Formats: sequence, C-alpha cells, structure tokens
Amino acid sequence: MLPRKTFDAGFQAELAQLLTWRRDVRLFRSDPLPAGTVERLVEAACRAPSVGLSQPWRFVLVNDVTRRDGVRRGFEACNANALSGYSGDKAQRYAQLKLAGLDAAPCQLAVFCDRATAQGDGLGRRTMPETLDYSVVLAVHTLWLAARAEGIGLGWLSILDPQEVVTSLDIPETWHFIGYFCLGYPAADDDTPALERSGWERRSAPDSVIFRR
Repeated sequence: MLPRKTFDAGFQAELAQLLTWRRDVRLFRSDPLPAGTVERLVEAACRAPSVGLSQPWRFVLVNDVTRRDGVRRGFEACNANALSGYSGDKAQRYAQLKLAGLDAAPCQLAVFCDRATAQGDGLGRRTMPETLDYSVVLAVHTLWLAARAEGIGLGWLSILDPQEVVTSLDIPETWHFIGYFCLGYPAADDDTPALERSGWERRSAPDSVIFRR
C-alpha cells in the first residue's frame, strides 16, 4: 500500500487561486496551442472520477472547416432565438454579450457521453443512469482546471441544438451531447466572471446554497 499523500498549505492556497481564476473564456488569442497540448489535457481529464469506472467521456476534436461552419450557423440561429426571448434592457445586455469564442480559438472540441458503454458493467448507475452524464461533466471540469493551470482558457458554448451538433459531426446514436468547447489562450485574464462584470448576474454567496435537515 502506498503511503498517504498529503498536500501542504502552500499547495492548498495555490489550488484556491486556481479555482478563483478559472473562467469561462469568450475572447481568445488566435495563436495555436503547442503540439500535444490537447492530448495532454484530455489525459488529465481521464483522471476524473466516473461512476463504476465507466469513463464514458468521448472527446471529438473539430478541425474540419465545413463542420466548424455548421456549428457556427447553428449557434447564430440559436442565439437569435434566445435574444428574441428577452426585451428592454435585458435584450440590450444580451445583445452585447460575447457568447462564443468560435472566431479566434484555435481548438474546438465537442464532448459526448457514451451511454451504451459496457465499461464498468453498470456498476453504480442502475438506479441513476444520469450519473454517466455527470461523470463526463466532471471530466470536463478536470480538463478546465488543468488547462487553466497552464494559462489556457476554455469556453463552454451551450447555445446550440444538440441534435444538429450530433448530425453535423456524424456521431454514433448512443453518444449523448454534453457540450461544445473552445480552447486556447485567453485574450485577457480576470478573477471575476464576465457575466458579473457586465451586470448580467451576480455570483451567489456560498451560505445561500447550504441547507440543513
């Protein structure tokens, strides 16, 4: 048995800073990531916990220009529809938000959950099959932190029609769409969410989400 691993106060403080400075990046520099970077970050993501050690995550690197164009058109249509759901000051604020990093980010990837995976033999998910999806989200967050530790930003593009993405990328039917992401060096760093800086929303205080029974 390996000796117990502990982390000192210095490491804990660095981890707190990493969590504070992790941002959902929307503005990217266009310079490419060094060769092997994406593969290394995915390797880190694969260390995330998963129900029954099922590791249901599937990372699709979207390099083809035609497929990228299809995703952009889908975003533009969904974004216009979302804007129509707001009015007045809220509509103006929404229209000013930079909600996609598709223009400059050098890397784009779609992440899926293979709900038909045999790995794990169903352990832990028979009563809660959605834990497969949760496992993939944990992998994404792990990749997010690993990227930020290297000064690389990640942006989650959720204003998309999942079925259109599946069709556009020619994905197996058993793969469930989790999210579309832009990856690259951020144009600027900040420790405050962009939506908070723009006045769209404020982060809730931790004690407001704790309930005791």
